[in-house]
Amino acid sequence: MADKKTLILGATPNTGRYAYMAANRLAGHGHSIVNVGLKTGEVAGIPIEKPEIIHNDIDTITLYVGPQNQPPLYDYILNTHPKRIIFNPGTENNELRKMANEKGIETEYACTLVLLSINQY
Repeated sequence: MADKKTLILGATPNTGRYAYMAANRLAGHGHSIVNVGLKTGEVAGIPIEKPEIIHNDIDTITLYVGPQNQPPLYDYILNTHPKRIIFNPGTENNELRKMANEKGIETEYACTLVLLSINQY
């Protein structure tokens, strides 16, 4: 499987959170990851950075930030210009989806963990 460099937005060192599980599972499947969040720490050996540095080599942003907290991140997400954005359950946002699609970014309402488990990532 090809490496799809993935930015986990909402990364956390909390082992009970889906973002934590996704980071580890992505790394375990051979995907490079970038952890971005408000918490400090690291996940899968990669430090969590603040949403400040725009990465230009991201295939996928997988969202673990609720829609009510996404508007301040719109510019960061859109300026990163990934090939796709995965809106995990609970992060669905039609406004951001429309903005991304207008910039040619593919979007899907899906679960990163499920996509990995069925080899559809």
